[in-house]
Amino acid sequence: MTAPTEEHAPTEKPAPTEEHAPTEKPAPTEELLGAEAHAPTEEHAPTEEHTLDEEHTATDGLVAPRPPARRARSRTHAVTVRALGPFALLALWWVSSATGLLTPDVLASPAQVADAVGELWGNGQLPDALATSLTRSGLGLVIGLTAGLVLGITTGFTRLGDELLDSSLQTLRTIPFLSLVPLFMVWFGINETAKILLIAVATTFPMYVSTTGGVRTTDRKLVEAMRSFGLGRLAIVRQVVLPGALPSLLAGLRLSMTLSVIALIAAEEINATAGIGYLMSQAQSYARTDILAVCILVYGLLGLTADVLVRGLERILMPWRTAGPGGTT
Repeated sequence: MTAPTEEHAPTEKPAPTEEHAPTEKPAPTEELLGAEAHAPTEEHAPTEEHTLDEEHTATDGLVAPRPPARRARSRTHAVTVRALGPFALLALWWVSSATGLLTPDVLASPAQVADAVGELWGNGQLPDALATSLTRSGLGLVIGLTAGLVLGITTGFTRLGDELLDSSLQTLRTIPFLSLVPLFMVWFGINETAKILLIAVATTFPMYVSTTGGVRTTDRKLVEAMRSFGLGRLAIVRQVVLPGALPSLLAGLRLSMTLSVIALIAAEEINATAGIGYLMSQAQSYARTDILAVCILVYGLLGLTADVLVRGLERILMPWRTAGPGGTT
């Protein structure tokens, strides 16, 4: 057996030289520690953005924007402004009568009209006539509003109702309700039924058109979402459709109430034996322009009262609405 040669002898691992030996990390000196302590950190270092903002603020003098302040208006101020127009007309009427531009046979003076009001109120004619006319107008208005609301919801919310009813109702809407007076007299006679139904027909179509338009503008996605929660049609109409169509409903109510007064004037021309229209026909026979003026003013006050009632209802049901651009509630 031969001894291992020098060639195959195991060589010793060379000792690490100074070049490859691991060097120790020098300990931080006191000078380095002091420099790090006093060096500005990134958090507190002034950035270029802050510097530019300070320069712009200092040079341009910018101020924080403020929204335009609305001037509060009292209820007394609003009522006073609204009353200026009627008082101006009353003053013009008074001056025209005092100067002779309006003679009593054309139009009685305001003083004569005031005396006529006292006369009619004292003998009980005006309160009785007012009660009769309000009953006719109220019953016809309730019937018309109910019919217009039901028909509007039906045609606006269902496709079948729209296809079946809308074209016929739009055709009937174009017929002037005054042209129906002779026909209603033939059908129902000269009793109260003809007068009430004439007012009902006149007030149905404004409510129908407004309701249909308001229902059709309801968000369909909201309706589908309510259906996915299991709500039936009546519940969706009551809780989603009608609240969404509320502005249109109030607009239709306002038009219908005003039109009920106009229809009342026409209805009381059908051989009335009581009411404001009866007073007018009697005053016409005796050429009493003062009583004619009283009846005309009563009709005007009824229309104004209806408008004020709807405005108050709007303020209660929709307090967020304003009087116009930049207006206050």
